[in-house]
Amino acid sequence: MAWIEKDNSLCKVFTFKDFSEAFAFMTRVALIAEKQNHHPLWTNVWNKVDIRLSTHDAGDIVTDKDRKLAEAIDKLAG
Repeated sequence: MAWIEKDNSLCKVFTFKDFSEAFAFMTRVALIAEKQNHHPLWTNVWNKVDIRLSTHDAGDIVTDKDRKLAEAIDKLAG
């Protein structure tokens, strides 16, 4: 599934085998987000992680910072 641009955000839902895999994924994403100093809005319910990316400093719109983080997240997810 590709990222979808909706309501000035890049959005994607990732599904995993269980909560542990979803949480491990979120931990890996957190490390990359911190390195890029660009943090997602996300939720987690059991095996699903819903991520939304936008750039607050640019007026909460999608920018290259979001696309760069989305690409890095996709690489983590395989």
